[in-house]
Amino acid sequence: MAAPSDDPSRLALPATLVEVAGHRLRDAILSGELAPGDKIVEEQLCADFGISRAPLREALRLLAQQGLVEHLPRRGSRVTAWSPSDILQLFGLRHVLERHAIETALPLPDPEHTLEPVRAALERMDAAQDALDRDDAHQAFHAAVVGLAANRQLDITLEPILLKLQLPMAKNLREEARQRESGDGIERHKAILSALELNDPVVVVEALRDQGHLHYLGLEPGAQSSLESER
Repeated sequence: MAAPSDDPSRLALPATLVEVAGHRLRDAILSGELAPGDKIVEEQLCADFGISRAPLREALRLLAQQGLVEHLPRRGSRVTAWSPSDILQLFGLRHVLERHAIETALPLPDPEHTLEPVRAALERMDAAQDALDRDDAHQAFHAAVVGLAANRQLDITLEPILLKLQLPMAKNLREEARQRESGDGIERHKAILSALELNDPVVVVEALRDQGHLHYLGLEPGAQSSLESER
């Protein structure tokens, strides 16, 4: 839980307006309506959302904590533009944490019961109707995989990485739906669940290694090979 703010004006903000503004901005970013590097024009958004600058700026502050928005000195805010190197590093870190969790947790003493959070997240992914639902379910899936280790510090370490991966993964899913089959992402995650049900850490780590499809993110082939060797 975030620490209470020392700024009394921030405490007085109507939470609902902040949440609505944050929800709409996050949806615009993850759906591609606002692209990486796009300037965020506060005056226009205030008019579009029918709110004042105070709740909008609070929403921008929260989105900045998630890695979706970045503030530029004297130039306002823009949608975060991760470099290919940033993306490679984030995917690499996620894989390292997942691999450690799997090697620590497996074999599971009661896989049928223990895997329920992973199954529930996969069902959410399958039923998702928009970018926000898909991303939330995607984060929940990978958090549930790492959660199998029952390691609180590991969970805390993973959370900011998943938040920063929202933007590249949303783009990944859009490109995948456009270029191939929209169900491919679900099938890859089903393969991870199937591997987990075998209760063999070697099989699960191999299934996790197949995640990413980073060529849809516009990365150079050499960069993708670099990530694959790391993972």
